Amino acid sequence: MLRGIRKASSNWLGKIVMATVMGVLIVSFAVWGIADIFKGFGQSSLATIGNTEISTDQFRQIYTEKLQQLGRSFGRPLTSEQARAFGLDRQVLQQTIAEAALDEEARRKGLAQSQEETMRLIYDDPNFKGLGGKFDPQRFQATIRQFGYTEQRYLAEQRRVGLRRQIVGTVSAGAEPPKVLIEALARFQNEQRSMEYVKLDAAQAGTIDPPSPEALAAYFEDHKTQFRAPEYRKLSFVVISPEEIGKWTEVSDEDAKKAFEQRRDQLGTPEKREVSQMFFPNEGEAQAARSRITSGASFDDVAKERNLNLADVDLGMIAKSAIIDPAIADAAFSLASGEVSQPVQGRFGVALVKVGKIEPGVTPTYEGVAAQVKKEIATERARAKVNEIQNKMEDERSGGANVVEASQKLGLTPVTIEAVDRSGRTPDGQPVANIPRGLDVVSQAFNSDVGVDNEPIQFAGGYVWYDVLGITPSRERPLDEVRSQVEAKWRENQISSKLREKATEMAQKVEQGGTLAAEAAAVGAKVETATGFRRDASLSGVPTAAVTAAFRTPKDGVTQTPGAGGSEWIVLRVTDVTVPPIDTASEELKSLKDTLQRGLTEEQIAQYVNKIESEIGTSINAAAFAQVTGANN
Repeated sequence: MLRGIRKASSNWLGKIVMATVMGVLIVSFAVWGIADIFKGFGQSSLATIGNTEISTDQFRQIYTEKLQQLGRSFGRPLTSEQARAFGLDRQVLQQTIAEAALDEEARRKGLAQSQEETMRLIYDDPNFKGLGGKFDPQRFQATIRQFGYTEQRYLAEQRRVGLRRQIVGTVSAGAEPPKVLIEALARFQNEQRSMEYVKLDAAQAGTIDPPSPEALAAYFEDHKTQFRAPEYRKLSFVVISPEEIGKWTEVSDEDAKKAFEQRRDQLGTPEKREVSQMFFPNEGEAQAARSRITSGASFDDVAKERNLNLADVDLGMIAKSAIIDPAIADAAFSLASGEVSQPVQGRFGVALVKVGKIEPGVTPTYEGVAAQVKKEIATERARAKVNEIQNKMEDERSGGANVVEASQKLGLTPVTIEAVDRSGRTPDGQPVANIPRGLDVVSQAFNSDVGVDNEPIQFAGGYVWYDVLGITPSRERPLDEVRSQVEAKWRENQISSKLREKATEMAQKVEQGGTLAAEAAAVGAKVETATGFRRDASLSGVPTAAVTAAFRTPKDGVTQTPGAGGSEWIVLRVTDVTVPPIDTASEELKSLKDTLQRGLTEEQIAQYVNKIESEIGTSINAAAFAQVTGANN
């Protein structure tokens, strides 16, 4: 059953209704939702929110999927330890609870979303559009089936997400950051500084004599954990994705031409028209307005008399398929340029429709779109093939075959990695080369064990099966094994220590009346300058630490800070501090205001969600939460 749930929610389709970012307030997660996680649970409960129960297995799936998402974003696996260090475990729990609270609130308030609005959102979803940019019903059905959805279930999920948006939209309406806050942050953000600075490196550190055996041994003992060999794991995996399967598929011209004929209307550029619409309370008023227009009054003048803005009546240059109301669409695309329709009974009332400029559509030729059509067919076939292979792979695994055995039996090519650590590196320190970018199979392997039948990972629209074949425990290395590394680290430490002393001495002399130029010349270094930089500046050749130090130092003040890697130190003097005037019309200030407004909105929604949770009651099984997130390991 867990695999069925994974199929339904751990993929890009599930992500349409899931939060995909970390580091924002919990309610920004709650707007998007998680696919079907709040019903049908067993008795093992991790949390309850009002009448909603979240099972331990379901939260484990949500948490695992979040680690996978972030691993793909970072381009490297994210371990459970790192996730807890980031606070991701609690953020995902808060996200899940917030979503359940909003669903409960929607039920309490009796909120509903119409079928028409739900369908409009689906029609606008680019994931369901074909080659011509139009909604493709076949693509929609095939896609949701691939990820375990029925049409009814997917529509219900979209309605649930829509209700959450209604609630948070109402709560956050009218949020406006104070002007004094905007201006204070603008001054802080736009403040500029200039400095003169000197970089000290190994050349200024002087001669570093080799360490004595006793000194090296003592240093090694004090820093032994830095040179410890990490745990390594041997693993095998196989990737089955539409991209991989599509390579096996050759699409004939015969098949492509047949698909071209079926999709001809979708492949071309549709006719577009400049459409305006004006609604009236009844047909009589609409007919009277049309008579005035045909007698010489302009469509826009009549609209202004009725206190309508152009934005209220102008649909712009639009294709027929983009007009939500079929009656309005039919009327608009039956008129000649400049004509005004008879009163039209639409979904939202009686309307007059006017057509302006007309852009004819472009009919495609097979030769012009053959490559696109073949690629589309290959992708569709590959998706079907992925599902077929998935079932066969699961059958083989259920029969006791490991990943390598099952892959070879099905004609697939598994990958075996002899040794890899948690960071995805081999014993020689190099990244493993044969893991697809974004696939966090290493992280998953370190959360598993030898002999465990692991759930497949959702990846690139397909699946990845993996086995842990062996574990080499972490161990302490003897000095002889890492002598060269210890010596290099000891030398780096010595250089850093001498540079820090020299930098401190130089800064003191400048503060006592000396010049940075004279002190630099005395040690064979040169003075450099950086002017007019801000806090977020990235100066060429200047470490971020120096920029930060400059903004902690007053005008004419002197300070010193480490540079790159500890083998460089920087002594600097702030020569100028400038706060430019605030330009209220600038794009930068508008962007800052938008950022503050988002933060204010999230805070309001967070408070609202906390109030809901308090009213309906929330309880968490701390032991189950710790077990899922690895805190007990």
